[in-house]
Amino acid sequence: MGLTALCPGTFDPVTNGHIDIIERAARRFDALVVGVLDNPAKEPLFEAEERVGLLKQALDPLANVEVEASECAAGEAGD
Repeated sequence: MGLTALCPGTFDPVTNGHIDIIERAARRFDALVVGVLDNPAKEPLFEAEERVGLLKQALDPLANVEVEASECAAGEAGD
């Protein structure tokens, strides 16, 4: 197994800048997990599952990228 990275964010809405950063990270790591987070301090434009779907569609060509909804805060991901 190679090196895996985590790219957490709310991605609300998904932007070309988000896609660019994810594509760059995907080239540097063997696997990349994009964690779609909810931020209770923000009013989301899209629900988490919608954002997951949008990201999966945009990142479909990247075989080493996995997109999933995450309930933990970015700082808790390693706990």
